[in-house]
Amino acid sequence: MVRVGAVALIIGAAGLSMNAGASAASTPSADQLAPVDVVAVSGLLDDVVVAEIEAALDRSSTNGAQAIVLQVNSRGAVVSRERMAQVLEKISSAKIPVAVWVGPTGARAYGLSAQMLAVADVTAMAPGARIGHSGELLTVGGSQLSFGSADDQLKSSSVGFSDARKLGVLKNVGTDEGVPVVRNMLFALDGLTIDGQTLDTVVESLDSSGLVVRDATTVRFFKLGVVGQLMHTVASPPVAYLLFAIGLSLLIFEFFTAGIGIAGFVGAVCLVLGVYGLAALPVHLWAVALIVLSVFAFAIDVQVGVPRLWTGIGLGLFTIASLTLYQPVDGSTMRMSWLTLVCGIAMMTLAFIVGMPSMVRTRFATPTIGREWMIGMEGIAQSDISPEGIVIVQSAQWHARTNRSTPLLQGAACRVAAIDGITLEVEPLEGAARDYREMRKPANE
Repeated sequence: MVRVGAVALIIGAAGLSMNAGASAASTPSADQLAPVDVVAVSGLLDDVVVAEIEAALDRSSTNGAQAIVLQVNSRGAVVSRERMAQVLEKISSAKIPVAVWVGPTGARAYGLSAQMLAVADVTAMAPGARIGHSGELLTVGGSQLSFGSADDQLKSSSVGFSDARKLGVLKNVGTDEGVPVVRNMLFALDGLTIDGQTLDTVVESLDSSGLVVRDATTVRFFKLGVVGQLMHTVASPPVAYLLFAIGLSLLIFEFFTAGIGIAGFVGAVCLVLGVYGLAALPVHLWAVALIVLSVFAFAIDVQVGVPRLWTGIGLGLFTIASLTLYQPVDGSTMRMSWLTLVCGIAMMTLAFIVGMPSMVRTRFATPTIGREWMIGMEGIAQSDISPEGIVIVQSAQWHARTNRSTPLLQGAACRVAAIDGITLEVEPLEGAARDYREMRKPANE
């Protein structure tokens, strides 16, 4: 009997082992599950980003993905409401389940970006993320979007994860702790049935100690390509502002160097990219015109090599334009950070008060060696010299500056008192201001 019982135990253990093996063989591994596509949607929603969203929906519908997750971190959209309505219609009518996840922690979905949550099949947020400031809700597919009882609150304010969950804004997500990372998003999707399709994104198995192990399906990450990322970056408010200002400054610099070089090429590229960025953003055209006028004001003093009144006017115009350049986005004011403003204004100040005047004086100055013979020679003021103008010395025109601030009228006789590069310092033959250190004799002696 003992032998019979032992044989039975062995046979039973073998049967259990075979059943376990058969069960393991029938359970697919995570690698065998259909993948989930994750698309990064960050920054202001411009034409480049919304086109990528539409392309991603088409791609995921045909590449074997069982769902697509839009990872949103956006403070608004700069496309028209009509264009955004087209994108939301595309999300709403997608052939595969679409999830919108506002993450990671600290992410925002404001303005028209927040309205993507109203059309997605699944919506989730990371702890610390916020949504809101949705503004007037769009009409998609003939009906106005709605967040239910949260419409009024989200229209003009924002909420975090806990409040969004209480208000019923989040759909088809059963977790009370939020969705901090993409892996948790895959766990939240598992088992959901959307339009008759049940998502299978997680595999459970037993490890060697008998504990349940959960493994998620493969995730395929997508983001903008190199060109798309460049255009999207250029269309960000601080980058467009700085590129436009740098481009104008470099072109002015190249103009006064009397040649075409690397500065001119870089300036042209920066200016083209800056114009593209400003064209994609809601700007005040009069503020853009003020930036252009400020650079022309700077250039007036650059040509004489001395910062004067026009430099102050240019700096004032540029500061006003910098503070008022952008219009509100989605009903909220869009301002650049103080760091960007300080860098832009400081850059222009240093360039046109210190850098360019010094460059012009150095670039166009010629050695005065061999011209000492001109000191003491007499000439005629071709124009009023107060403090600068044109003088004729030995039938040749020279750029002149009054010596010791003694003005000269047109046609007045003058004397060359000193030479500064190619600029002659002149004084009237009589009545010139005197330096107390000079040992001149009085005129009546």
